[in-house]
Amino acid sequence: MWQGKLLHIHTTPAVREPMIAQQTAQLIEGVGVEGDRYALGTGKYSAFPDIREVTLIEIETLIALKRDHDIDLSPEEHRRNLTTENTPLNHLVGKRFWVGETLLEGGRLNTPCRYLDLVTGKSVNDILVHRSGLNCYIVKGGQINVGDSISLDNASA
Repeated sequence: MWQGKLLHIHTTPAVREPMIAQQTAQLIEGVGVEGDRYALGTGKYSAFPDIREVTLIEIETLIALKRDHDIDLSPEEHRRNLTTENTPLNHLVGKRFWVGETLLEGGRLNTPCRYLDLVTGKSVNDILVHRSGLNCYIVKGGQINVGDSISLDNASA
């Protein structure tokens, strides 16, 4: 069984604004990350109903971008809320899992888009197909902290 870790938390109040590193964040059930663009309805895709309460990406993806393509994409640049380690995000679609005291449910894999290329100036869209992270529902809200453990919910095992 895997045991993941929350490495980074990022939010931004509006589209095209820089992501802001947080040590803690409040996840609001059915809404999103407090203060983040999608919780506020100011995100690029806010007008389109979708699963964007909280978005995650694996640090291993960022490491692979550097190793395999010589592209540095920092946690501040990838536009996801949470950066994880040792967490198999692609396998968590339809599964519930804990991040600290909060319970998330994997909704769908995040689809990379050219917008990320535009805001970063880096050509990562095509490379991130099937590695662009996970969009999740917040089933049980609460506070998360950098360093929190991430684990599969026993009922989803």
